[in-house]
Amino acid sequence: MSTNLLEHFSTLKDPRIERKKLHQLPDILFLVISATLGFADGWEAIAEFGQNKLEWLRRFVPLANGVPSHDCIAYVISRLSPGEFQRCFISWVEAIKEKVDVEIVSVDGKTACGSRDSKKNKNPLHMVSAWGCSNRLVFGQEVTDEKSNEITAIPKLLALLELKGCIVTIDAMGCQRNIAEQVINQGGDYSLGLKGNQGTLHEATEDFFRTARELDFKDVKYDYHEENDKGHGRLETRRYWITEDLCTLPKAELWKGLRSIGRVEREYWQHDKLIIEQRYFINSIEADAKIFARAVRGHWGVENRLHWCLDMTFREDESRIRKGNAPAIMTTIRHICLNLFQKHGLKLSTKKLRYRAVLNDDFLANVLFG
Repeated sequence: MSTNLLEHFSTLKDPRIERKKLHQLPDILFLVISATLGFADGWEAIAEFGQNKLEWLRRFVPLANGVPSHDCIAYVISRLSPGEFQRCFISWVEAIKEKVDVEIVSVDGKTACGSRDSKKNKNPLHMVSAWGCSNRLVFGQEVTDEKSNEITAIPKLLALLELKGCIVTIDAMGCQRNIAEQVINQGGDYSLGLKGNQGTLHEATEDFFRTARELDFKDVKYDYHEENDKGHGRLETRRYWITEDLCTLPKAELWKGLRSIGRVEREYWQHDKLIIEQRYFINSIEADAKIFARAVRGHWGVENRLHWCLDMTFREDESRIRKGNAPAIMTTIRHICLNLFQKHGLKLSTKKLRYRAVLNDDFLANVLFG
């Protein structure tokens, strides 16, 4: 399977009337992706990038009529289909990702705050993304209008992914029986966070571990793992308990594949105050605390490796791109850029990689084409 990015987007439908086109869609896409890699974060900046890099761009795409105006770029991108664009994206990711024994696929949502359009009473874009923790790649994304609609977006996203041999992790918003069933039906496993939205299940799991710990886990078969992590000037201890004893869980049989429950405890000092956080999970995995810990860590990691990077390096929350489908398409293009940098393998921050991409044409070409 080809890993060439543009080949996987060759089936994307152009929203314009054929007779009015001065610039081909692949040319525009290549310009936007290249410019976004190289620190251009708005339509005018993308067009300016193109004017300054026209000779370089023509090494890869014709751009027969020169660089499109920023209005043309905005018009085309805002009218592309997010669904079609995502399918092309996933096709490309399937070609570039590496096969691993057990991939942790963390599903989580993020709001692009700057995409809110108060004048048109338009809510900010909220997108649910799937992050492959071992590959460190975005595997896919699904748009939803509001955070509360994640439970409808998650099944659509999962349906597009290859889950065989994966452990899917989702926070409490996605702890739904139909989602658990879908993951199992697609050949994967799950580790789902519990909170008040699963009231009796959360309460029963919390009560089980409280009682078991008070009795020092007498007659309870379980596995335990502990980690100590020193970073950012503080020592953090994480403890993991997992058991296949489901005898106290109400209606456990309604959760397809349910095999274990788990408890995680984080302990750290903050401003001379000891903080202890506790979380509970239901899982379809066996009672292996190290695998459980890996799944939980992977889900926490998506905040730093994906969401934080989008906000702090790509300044996504500051973006004022709001028209039509442009916010969704540009978020996916930022995901493309993150994946390209990751596959390149140079151990620098994403910010430094973007600087190098805009300053060094050979490096930019190498990131795009390997």
